[in-house]
Amino acid sequence: MKVSDILRVKGGTLYTASPDDNLQDAIEAMSRLDIGSLAIMEHGELVGMLTFREIIQVLAESKGVLGNRTVRKVMDDHPMSCTPETSLDQVRPMMLSRHTRYMPVMDNRMLMGVISFYDVAKAVVDSQNFENKMLKAYIRDWPKEDDTDADDAPAAKG
Repeated sequence: MKVSDILRVKGGTLYTASPDDNLQDAIEAMSRLDIGSLAIMEHGELVGMLTFREIIQVLAESKGVLGNRTVRKVMDDHPMSCTPETSLDQVRPMMLSRHTRYMPVMDNRMLMGVISFYDVAKAVVDSQNFENKMLKAYIRDWPKEDDTDADDAPAAKG
């Protein structure tokens, strides 16, 4: 299974913000949309990711006072990314090694979408469930041995 399979099921909705947006506005948008990340775009290119991880870190450091911070001061400006052709077998260890919950999907310099760890886990579970159903159906329909075949076999000479 490839990342493009997840994007096809997930749909093409992208939630973005500008690096110069007010951080409070970005947090309110994430809350309103019930999302865990925003792709940060500048001049049509991905320049970073803002996730709840960066938000929690800045809140802890600033004792809950955001002030007039911009997204640029808080965002991850070097997010790990993958391509639509990347296999899930490659994505899982990448996400685990960097504790990444959200990964931009890039086709050259174009942002195609963002996948989450949840999306990857769901795709794996769905695939395993489908395989499990197919195996159970195969076993249930297993052809029974025909008793007459044993009788038709020539007797061993000895």
